[in-house]
Amino acid sequence: MSLYQKIKEKFYLLVSDDDIWSSNVNVVNVRPLTPQEVIGNPARDDFPLLKGKEVMIQAEFRGSFGQAFTDMPGNFNGTLRDVFQLPLNSNFQRAVFIASINAVLRHLDYISHTIHCKDQEPAECALHFKNYIQEKFGQPRIAFIGLQPAIVESLSTICRIRVVDLDKDNIGLRKNGLLIEDVSNTQQIISWSDMIIATGTTAVNNTLSSLVGKKPIIFYGVTISGIAYLMNYHLYCFCSH
Repeated sequence: MSLYQKIKEKFYLLVSDDDIWSSNVNVVNVRPLTPQEVIGNPARDDFPLLKGKEVMIQAEFRGSFGQAFTDMPGNFNGTLRDVFQLPLNSNFQRAVFIASINAVLRHLDYISHTIHCKDQEPAECALHFKNYIQEKFGQPRIAFIGLQPAIVESLSTICRIRVVDLDKDNIGLRKNGLLIEDVSNTQQIISWSDMIIATGTTAVNNTLSSLVGKKPIIFYGVTISGIAYLMNYHLYCFCSH
């Protein structure tokens, strides 16, 4: 059974007695957001969202919102049943599926943090993340999956970190003295590490299953909030809304 099928089954168990599946009024609306809508005006300009490498899409369900990062944005309008019938063969379909899960689980009060932080909050999150890792894990060797520059910079002051990223423009560059490596090095870096910190966008780009179960893992970012709840993954997203 695929990971996404397991996610669907766990979701079904939560909503099997609810009327949300087929009612004509239960429409999931998904649309891309502008960078300013998502992250506002942070102090630094090197977040992938501001570079145009990724787009945040937002699903609305009964007045509740869920978000997901993707490199394949688009619009979608349909019932929740329509969402769950998507084949999940592309980053766009997986993003619609994941944003919709986030919106529905928020509507049902299973989760509460599904909206990206803004303005100065990404920097605040990075500081809290460093303090959290230091308190819980000391100074571990970290395999960091998916460059988040503020968190990487903060953690690099206390930990040994190796970073992999999908953005070809980042590969081979040094950020705060750290070499950004190609994703082909991921498994070797995980073997080297004590723990993994990974972007929740791995759920969208179909790399999530290659990470879980290898080492202790913490996800960051609102994209994976619903899946983290369903699958009991460790999520740290201090400043989300």
